[in-house]
Amino acid sequence: MSKRAFDKIAEGLNEAIGIARGELAPAKLHIPAEIDVRAIRRKLKLSQDDFAYEYGFTVSQIRDWEQGRSRPLGALRLYLLMISHDPQGVIALIRQTGVSQAA
Repeated sequence: MSKRAFDKIAEGLNEAIGIARGELAPAKLHIPAEIDVRAIRRKLKLSQDDFAYEYGFTVSQIRDWEQGRSRPLGALRLYLLMISHDPQGVIALIRQTGVSQAA
């Protein structure tokens, strides 16, 4: 393990200890209450099939979200927010980590 990696881990552990002791406030993460999946997909000029494939969703998920039959919850909303802000960065990360796309 490199010194840099070790230092980052140690920093994170020290922060976690500070939060557990009440000495530090945990970071607050804002996850939007609603997210417009259709708008994100259209901004990227992708079909439902292509959007699902590129970002690891199923086509039925995309259809259900866009037609209001269901909605993305919690971490999925955050993931969609990341896609809307940096679609190419998300694609690069998916390819770099070897995460397979949805069938």
